Amino acid sequence: MADKHDLGSCAARRVGSTPTIPTKIYKTPKKGSLEETLNIEKQYQEDHSVKLIVEVDQEKMNTYKHRAASKISSNSKIPGFRPGKAPYEIVVRTIGESAIVEQAVDLLIDAEYSNILTEADINPGAAGTLESVESLDPPKLIFRVPLAPEVDLGDYHAVRLPYEWQVPGEKEVDDALENLRQMYAATETVERPIEIGDYVLLDVKSETTELNRTGFATFVRSEDRDTEWPYNGFARELIGLKAGENKTIKYTFPESWEVEELKGRSVSIEAAIKTVRGVTLPDLDDALAKMTGAGDTVDALKEMVKKDVEMRSQDEYDDKYFVELIEKIKEGAKIKYHSSTIEHEGEHVLSDLANRLSQQKMDLDTYFKLRETTREKFIEDEINPVARKRLERGLLLDEIVRKENIQIDNESLEAEYSNTINGLIQQGMDLSKMRGGKKGQKQLSEAIAMESASRVMTRKALDMLKSIAKGEYQPVEKEAESAIVVETSQEINSDATAEQQEKPAE
Repeated sequence: MADKHDLGSCAARRVGSTPTIPTKIYKTPKKGSLEETLNIEKQYQEDHSVKLIVEVDQEKMNTYKHRAASKISSNSKIPGFRPGKAPYEIVVRTIGESAIVEQAVDLLIDAEYSNILTEADINPGAAGTLESVESLDPPKLIFRVPLAPEVDLGDYHAVRLPYEWQVPGEKEVDDALENLRQMYAATETVERPIEIGDYVLLDVKSETTELNRTGFATFVRSEDRDTEWPYNGFARELIGLKAGENKTIKYTFPESWEVEELKGRSVSIEAAIKTVRGVTLPDLDDALAKMTGAGDTVDALKEMVKKDVEMRSQDEYDDKYFVELIEKIKEGAKIKYHSSTIEHEGEHVLSDLANRLSQQKMDLDTYFKLRETTREKFIEDEINPVARKRLERGLLLDEIVRKENIQIDNESLEAEYSNTINGLIQQGMDLSKMRGGKKGQKQLSEAIAMESASRVMTRKALDMLKSIAKGEYQPVEKEAESAIVVETSQEINSDATAEQQEKPAE
């Protein structure tokens, strides 16, 4: 009996033993079909993978052994023969049977693996592994294949969650107008201690990496503001300090804090004051309206600010509402996925963190040292929980989109695409100077189109879930699917299938 040790590079690592639910495939072989030469048994595993036991017809295996011998002789010097011309028996005597069998198994897997998945009716979630070669007479290969995630939504149409967002009052609008005045205020450097209403430029240092800032500007408000960094009331801790002075501030973040790395942590923050600037506010009048581009009158300015306040307020409420709604749906759902799926999602989460750290001129290894942890422990304790939440919410939404046949119309897609492009232009991006010329522009355009389609699809799914949760859902007639989305989806599915059905990882 041969196993991974006998086969060297051809065989992959052995997967740990897992309880199995045996199911054998019994089919009537069709003339000329793969089943005439391969007998496939599948055993479902509790870790959401499947073990495939593939018995290869000896005649088929002999065919691949001859191909292997020919390939080996082409790349080896066999005395008395030109490359690739040595007879099979000579190659066996010169190279050895085991080397030919190893090469033959590689060739068989390259040629037959995708067919094996098709015949076994397997929908892979990632590349499989060759566990072992159980025997050579007859040849029997053991594969382990992670299955694609499966979602049973349960009775999500019975989920209810009141939508209780309220239009912001006059105080919120007045606060926003005051903020606008602050944006257009005139400032001057002052030598006096910090007071309410001042702008302060400072450096923030802490043993906690997320709190390090250089040249950080803050405004000292009299009231709390949810958007204040790093927490409400931080700027008021600076009152009384002058430029050139320092202060150590101690603070404990609540367990409910949104930033995962700061939940429940007690920190020391060293604030070094660099500059204090006093503020002279502009009057709330027509001149300010014209300066902001809101219109010619103060009434036009107030209307613009009011709409902006309402939009921001609703967006903030929606973020919390939909997180809670999806969690309620998840309670009644059943989600199955292999550990490799979490690992893949975790790579994205870790990549996002690396990008944020790079903006602070820091790499992951340095970050792990500052946190006094290892890469493996950090991934297990902090990355994987975030990845699991993201993955499960994404799987739920994907299944809802599929089950409800939610589709994208061209009008919504084009509007989202245009908004994204305009946003990039407003940020100063010159699309005509993209690296890579026309090819680079095309790649960017395709990426924006895909991202726009994803946002529109997610928004449609969430709107539908909200109507269900409010008890207002009414089925609608199926819309004609956008040709653009169909074409793109087909390309994605084709690429994903090709990737999943490649030769198992070695």
